Amino acid sequence: MSDEDEAPLVKRSRIFYGSLEEKERARLGREGSSGSGKDAIKAGIEAGNINISSGESLEIEDRVNERQAEVLAEFERRKRARQITVSTDDAEVKACLRALGEPITLFGEGPAERRERLRNVLSVVGPDALKKSKKDEEKAKHSQEDSQQTWYHEGPDTLKEARLWLAKYSLPRAVKRLDKARAHKEIPESTRTVRQQELHKTLRNLNNFCSQIGDDRPISYCQFSPNSKLLVTASWSGLCKLWNVPDCSLVRTLRGHNTNVGAISFHPQATLTLEESNVNMASCAADGSVKLWSLDSDEPIADIEGHSVRVSRVAWHPSGRFLGTTWGVGGSCGGGDSFGRIWDLRTGRCVMFLEGHLKEIYAINFSPNGFHVATGSGDNTCKVWDLRRRRCIYTIPAHQNLLSSVKFQPTDGHFLLTGAYDNTAKVWTHPGWSPLKTLAGHEGKVMGLDMSPDGQLIATCSYDRTFKLWVSE
Repeated sequence: MSDEDEAPLVKRSRIFYGSLEEKERARLGREGSSGSGKDAIKAGIEAGNINISSGESLEIEDRVNERQAEVLAEFERRKRARQITVSTDDAEVKACLRALGEPITLFGEGPAERRERLRNVLSVVGPDALKKSKKDEEKAKHSQEDSQQTWYHEGPDTLKEARLWLAKYSLPRAVKRLDKARAHKEIPESTRTVRQQELHKTLRNLNNFCSQIGDDRPISYCQFSPNSKLLVTASWSGLCKLWNVPDCSLVRTLRGHNTNVGAISFHPQATLTLEESNVNMASCAADGSVKLWSLDSDEPIADIEGHSVRVSRVAWHPSGRFLGTTWGVGGSCGGGDSFGRIWDLRTGRCVMFLEGHLKEIYAINFSPNGFHVATGSGDNTCKVWDLRRRRCIYTIPAHQNLLSSVKFQPTDGHFLLTGAYDNTAKVWTHPGWSPLKTLAGHEGKVMGLDMSPDGQLIATCSYDRTFKLWVSE
């Protein structure tokens, strides 16, 4: 053993230099951190985040209670579903699903899955829901049946007087119309054929005779006077203008509307037996206003109130005693639901329902024979209806855009005029409905057209702010 191994170990003392304040601060800091940790543990226990065994029962969290309630409710629902009996008829199951507002079938779903889905739906809403829906359907059915019943109400004396007057006015004229038809039937077939061929030849020679800028805005309507010497136009600027024909010189500007004018119409006796100071014209506009005009003033002589929305058409009864206004197209009407209706003014009943167009009806016109009606629609077709047969007798694929106007020859109805948004107007034979002439020349949509009562001129007005006169050369 060496001397170094036998030497005892001596503990060496350490000498610290400087102040002991730093050591004291470190010691106090260690004690403070341990105290804050204890305080944090105590706060966690009080908040319920740290559970300790104190011999007391612990409260279950609200989320656990909600999940447990949901599971129990699902078990109860399944139990109710097993006790619900549903029909094995798949058609009846679909009807029940429809009554409950559920899809009658899902992608890839078979009859068994559909029955199970109905059972699950009934377990949620309750079996009585199906009975309630059936009761509601029965109530709706009964209310619909009640609404379809005919109810008679006592009308005012003015309505009774108007209908009696219309009956006395129309019945003698119906007799004259039938006498005229019988006389026309007695004409030899060869004579009628020659006359028709001459008329068709004249129509094929129609050409543009005059073109006139009518306004600063699109021209929406035009109509000849009963004596065929005047033409009145309506514009989206709110102005209506009277023109001499065929030289197209301006006679008078009618100022009264503040917005788009939909139509202006001559009284049936205007320029014939009526004085210029009387009511000779009526117009309507998009603000619901209807105004009456004379021929010797550029201001309206009367306003008709009653419309709160747009009035697009106005027309006189052939007697001149009644004036009709409408938001669609004027006895008859066509609407945005693609259906038209023919009304008997003497009874106030709809005598024919015009069903066949695929889009809105924008134009309608009666033939002078009294039983043919033409309608123009947004489906680009013109349909001709026979009131005697109560059906459509022909569909004309007339244009490449919606039809804005249709017009029969005013005297005999031997041909039909149509105008459309494809910038053209066309002439069609009647009967036969073959195209005779296409009147092309406008640079915009054809908004309206008319034929003079003497049969010499055809007028068209357009979105391009012009109106044109067409004559056979």
